[in-house]
Amino acid sequence: MRQSRCRRQFSSLTPAFSNRLDMMVARHNELLKKIEDSPDEGYLHGKEMASLTHAVALHEKKINLESEEKSIHELLEELDADGGGDDETIREFKDELQQIKSSQKRLEAKIRVAILPKDENDYHSDAIVEIRAGTGGDEATLFASELRQAYEKTAKAMKWECDIMSESTTDLGGIKEAVLSVSGRASGGGSAMQFAMEEDDDEDENITANLGPYGLFKYESGVHRVQRVPVNDTRIHTSACSIAVLPSKQDDGKSGELLPMSELKIDTMRSSGAGGQHVNTTNSAVRITHIPTGITASIQDERSQHKNKAKALKLVAARVRDKEREEEERKHGEARSSLLGGGDRSERIRTYNYPQDRVTDHRCKHTTHGISKLLDAGSDDGLVVTFYPFLQKLVNDEQIAALEKEEQN
Repeated sequence: MRQSRCRRQFSSLTPAFSNRLDMMVARHNELLKKIEDSPDEGYLHGKEMASLTHAVALHEKKINLESEEKSIHELLEELDADGGGDDETIREFKDELQQIKSSQKRLEAKIRVAILPKDENDYHSDAIVEIRAGTGGDEATLFASELRQAYEKTAKAMKWECDIMSESTTDLGGIKEAVLSVSGRASGGGSAMQFAMEEDDDEDENITANLGPYGLFKYESGVHRVQRVPVNDTRIHTSACSIAVLPSKQDDGKSGELLPMSELKIDTMRSSGAGGQHVNTTNSAVRITHIPTGITASIQDERSQHKNKAKALKLVAARVRDKEREEEERKHGEARSSLLGGGDRSERIRTYNYPQDRVTDHRCKHTTHGISKLLDAGSDDGLVVTFYPFLQKLVNDEQIAALEKEEQN
């Protein structure tokens, strides 16, 4: 008799992941009932409902695939019991089972990612991008300027607003330091990220499609090292610049973004540097100190003291909240993954080797070529969006491994 039975295992998800998925589906159904019972209060649950929708859709696909698999197994068992069915029919059924297994494997990989804890800042926070030239003299300042332009082009491609809050330039066109504010309120989301981390070309909604500025730029934090031959030399020089990306609450016109004024010391002074007759004639420059932490922010780029103060308040608030966030993560043992690093300025994260025209990210070990194209950043294959999927996958893999280890213990 032809043996067609095989061991049934409709899911390879571990109990920990299955339970988390079931809880998310149950919570979604609970919220749905609340909205049906009280439609006028539905807006209270909209944000949470949206966060669960993707997991629920994946759960439905999981159930459908399990049902298809069960049906084919039952048909094979009937043929086996009756001793009927030609070889071609049985082969077709088994081919279908293989296709279902492949679909299940891809789906379960998506489920593991979908149920991982999400950082709200990734989706709902703007970004403050601080750029500082490091070792390397003029070469470092020139490269810092190129990175700043790359980030500006990325923001533009995402239809986000990018404002230069502060900038210190050199005579050669480089920058000693610059602070950018990237805001997502202009478009409400970036469709350019829909390509990221896709595992196949099916109709699945991509969970990264609604990333905000901080979510997209956060992995740029750290030291960027460049190796190239300066125009006035024949030897390869190594220089570096550091990037820090901080989350900043999206501007909704409310004062909740700002720190309590009682915690701030605000000093005004005359601007310095280039600026024509206006420089050193009015006290337009502003330095704000957060008294409890000693964190400061200074802005002098605008002629208006009011505008400088607004920018300095936003910058100091972002710095303070970032420090509080780091302390909270350390307190609860939730620091960023050891392989990815902590996003610190002192960590060398990427090397740009011009003689070999390659860029290597030392965290995810990914190397790609075409530095000029990457820095152009006006399309999907720009610098930030090229490395984001690999870095996010690294984080996801580590979170999954941690959950599985936790389950074993």
